[in-house]
Amino acid sequence: MMLAVRKWAILIHRWMGVGFCVLFCSWFVSGMVLMYCPYPEIDGAERLERVGVIEPGEILVDPQAAFGATRSTGLPSQIRLNLLDGRPVYRFTFGRRSAIVRADTGEPVGNVSQEVALRIAASWTGLPAAAGSLDGLIETDDQWTLETSVLQYGPFWKFAWPNGEEVYVSQRSGEVMQATTRGSRIGAYFGAIPHWLFFTPLRSRSGLWSQVVIWLSGAGTMLSILGLVIGIWVYSPSKSFRFPGGASSLPYVGPKRWHVILGLFFGVITCTWVFSGLMSMGPFAWVEDQNQPNLGKVLRGNLLDIQAFHGKTPGAAIVQASASLQVKELELATVGDEGFYLATGDAGKSVMVPMAGNPRAAFTAEQILEIVKRGVAPAQIAESRLVKEYDAYYLDRHNRLPLPVLYVQLDDAAKSAYYIDPRTAQVVESYGVRSRRGRWLYHGLHSFDLPWLYANRPSWDIVVLLLMSGGTALSVTSLILAFRVIRRKFRPKRRSLPRTVNAL
Repeated sequence: MMLAVRKWAILIHRWMGVGFCVLFCSWFVSGMVLMYCPYPEIDGAERLERVGVIEPGEILVDPQAAFGATRSTGLPSQIRLNLLDGRPVYRFTFGRRSAIVRADTGEPVGNVSQEVALRIAASWTGLPAAAGSLDGLIETDDQWTLETSVLQYGPFWKFAWPNGEEVYVSQRSGEVMQATTRGSRIGAYFGAIPHWLFFTPLRSRSGLWSQVVIWLSGAGTMLSILGLVIGIWVYSPSKSFRFPGGASSLPYVGPKRWHVILGLFFGVITCTWVFSGLMSMGPFAWVEDQNQPNLGKVLRGNLLDIQAFHGKTPGAAIVQASASLQVKELELATVGDEGFYLATGDAGKSVMVPMAGNPRAAFTAEQILEIVKRGVAPAQIAESRLVKEYDAYYLDRHNRLPLPVLYVQLDDAAKSAYYIDPRTAQVVESYGVRSRRGRWLYHGLHSFDLPWLYANRPSWDIVVLLLMSGGTALSVTSLILAFRVIRRKFRPKRRSLPRTVNAL
C-alpha cells in the first residue's frame, strides 16, 4: 500500500514539476532582480522634488472662493495647493471625483492640453521640450500604468525623449503620475513583471490576475510540500542503495540525485517562499483585521469644512512656513476640530501652520492622545510610547517611513495598534491580532524582513541571495528533469525491423 502511495506521489510531483519548472525558475531569478530593480513608481517625495516653489504673492484667491468655483454640493475629502505649469492651483478631491481651480484667478481648470502636458513633462525630466515626442494619449491599458494608484488618474499624455525617458502626465490633473527610464523598464521586465505576473493582458483584468496568482501560488506550495515529503521518504540514512561507485543514501544518480539533495536543503525555503507569495494576495480572512477603529478618520476627519480655514490665508501660511523650508505644497487639513496648513518641501520636510499662532514642527503626544481617547471610546488606550527606531512591525529597508512616530495600542478585541506621525497626525501603519499574523506569514517569510537582519546590510542581502540561489539551482535541476521527461514521453518510437533468416 505504502509503495503504491509513494509511486503515485512521485508521479504527481513529476508531472506537476514539468508544468511548474519554468515558473519556479522565473520566480527565483526575477526575485533576485527585484531586490535591486523595483517596479517604476513615483512617490510623493520625488514628485515634490521636481516641482517649483509656491510664491505666496501669487495666491490671490482664498479657499472659500476656490471651493465655490468647483460648484460642488458636497464637502471635499482633501484640498492641496501646489503648482500646475508654474501657476498655483487648488486641487479638491471629492471621493473619486476631483476639481482644479487656479489660485491666482479663481478659474476652474479643465483637461490639460498636449502643449501644457509637454511643458510639465519636460520640466520633470529637465530636458528640452523640443526634444520630446508625443507617444499619444494613453486611454487603454499600458504596462506602466497598471497600478491602481496610477490608473485612476488616466488618461495620460505620454512623452518620450531620445535618452529613453518616458513620462506620463495625467490629462485630468496635470501631474506626472508615472516616469520610466530605459534602465528601469529593463529592470522591471526581468524583475517585477515576471515575478508578479504583471503582464498587461493579464494584469489589466484585475480579478482574473488575482485568481491566477492565487491558484498558481497555491499549486506551487502543494508541489513544494509534496517534493519535500518525497525527498525525506526516499532518503536512506543507512545508505541502503548500491551503485558501482559504492553505497548511497539516495536511489538516484545525475540531475535527479542533485534535485533531491537540493530539495532536502532548500525545499522548506522554497515551500515557505511560494506560500508567502500566496499570502501577499490576501486570500484568507484569518489574516485580515475586522472592526478596527478608523483612527485615521478620528485624527484627520473624513470631510473638510471650508469654514475651518477662515483664520489665516494660504499666502500668510506660506510666508510663515518659509522661515523653515521652501514650500512646494500646502495641504489644508483638520486635526480634531482645528484647521491647519501642512506645508511640505523637499526631502519630506514639513511644518504645521495653525490658524492662530506660529508654525510648529509637530503635534505633541498629549494632543494626539487626547483626540484618540475621545474618538475610540468605549475602547481605551492600553499603551502609548514614542518610537525612535524601526521595530518588528514598523520597519523600512529604504528608511522612507517617518521617525519618530507615536505608537498607540488599544484594549479592543483586535488589540489594535497604530503608528502615528506627529508631524502630520496621520496613521502611517496599523496592525491588529490577525494582521500581525499575516505580517510574518507574508513579509517575514517572503522578504525575510526580520528586524535583526533587515536593518543590517549587506547581511540581509547575503542571506537572501544565498537562499534564493539555492532555490534557483533547485529549479534548474527541475528544468533538466522536465526536459528529459518530455523528450522521453514524446520522442517517436523506433520501429523494429523483422528479422530475416538467410537461406542456406
